[in-house]
Amino acid sequence: MQRVNLTPDLTFSRLVYGMWRIGDDADTSPKHVQAKIEACLAQGITTMDQADIYGGYTAEAILGNALKAAPGLRDKLEIVTKCDIVAPAGRHSAARVKYYDTSAAHITASVEASLTDMGTDHVDLLLIHRPDPLIDPDETGPALDALIASGKVRAVGVSNFRPWDFSLLQSSMENNLVTNQIEMSLLATDSFVNGDLAYLQERMVPPMAWSPLGGGRLLDGSKPELLAALKRIGAEHGVDETAVATAWLLRHPATILPVMGTNSLDRVAKIADATKVEMDRQTWFELYTLAIGREVA
Repeated sequence: MQRVNLTPDLTFSRLVYGMWRIGDDADTSPKHVQAKIEACLAQGITTMDQADIYGGYTAEAILGNALKAAPGLRDKLEIVTKCDIVAPAGRHSAARVKYYDTSAAHITASVEASLTDMGTDHVDLLLIHRPDPLIDPDETGPALDALIASGKVRAVGVSNFRPWDFSLLQSSMENNLVTNQIEMSLLATDSFVNGDLAYLQERMVPPMAWSPLGGGRLLDGSKPELLAALKRIGAEHGVDETAVATAWLLRHPATILPVMGTNSLDRVAKIADATKVEMDRQTWFELYTLAIGREVA
């Protein structure tokens, strides 16, 4: 599995296992979660993607229970988590409305809660989950730098930020923002042409892609011609349509890291099939054309 450098001493696996819906599984036992992680490790997938809000603020503890039950497993992983979304659930059930909080106090408290829930002394990457209209970069930036200095966070980045949001936060930081996790798939192609990817490429910042299969909509038959093409290409490479859709993202020179979320052990075991697909430029554009519903200008 290809490794991607985020900092001189931090690398991620090119494919990332997403734990957004880990709490939706009928079996959230440590043994079952360990089985998913081991299936990832067998393919060279070492990076796990979490967020404080996942599962109504429960998903990190599900992962933490698995790590506590398997001493030594944490050292084989890189853990990503996110903060700043406050929703009326779990430990924030008293909130009147859903809102974003990038204050130093909230970020610091969120990290402490994440470390406790996951039973670890550090996270490898902390992301600001959503752009905050009330962000004060002169408060948020130093708070993130302080977390890195403390050793509780190895690196920081953002999620769902536009280029100007990224620049604003970076302007008040000593450390570099190392990624932007944005929605990218054959059903979410705007970033390929609206400047989001170009901005990151110019700065040699590897982006992460959430919902790389469009939340499953890519495979539900709503775009039958696109699905047929994915199946045809998959058959040519001995993989399924999921692998082809993921390989479409891997083909991009921006070094995109797809975040693959599934609770099926069988599907977890096949995540790395995407690396078996060698996609030429014409095939990439064939899929892109079917995705956007027209030929490129």
